[in-house]
Amino acid sequence: MSKDTTMKTDLPAPAAPHAPTIKSAIPADDLARLTDDIVASLKTVYDPEIPSDIYELGLIYRVDIADDRSVTVDMTLTSPNCPAAVELPGQVENAVASVQGVGPVKVNVVFDPPWDQSRMSEEARLALNLW
Repeated sequence: MSKDTTMKTDLPAPAAPHAPTIKSAIPADDLARLTDDIVASLKTVYDPEIPSDIYELGLIYRVDIADDRSVTVDMTLTSPNCPAAVELPGQVENAVASVQGVGPVKVNVVFDPPWDQSRMSEEARLALNLW
């Protein structure tokens, strides 16, 4: 029986480098392209109440790309009572699934750690005039 090694690409902040934490069966250049394309796809999803994408808002906590190219995304919401809670995870799943070379996509909504404005990128802060 072969062991499926999961490639973890942690995205603690929007400008984080793409540094895998373990070896992957996916060639490095292909993994880098997948990671970049997944981030680009995440940047097409916007919180309906905030004029910034979910990646720049810091709502994406983790993206795992497994050897079989399945992708698991851990994301959060600006609050547990967010009105977009029903639609945003589906939009994230569809956006990531649209990336060429990606297998099945699973999106987990997590609230630990709780989201706060410190997770936002400079780009999001500028868009929201939070300086």
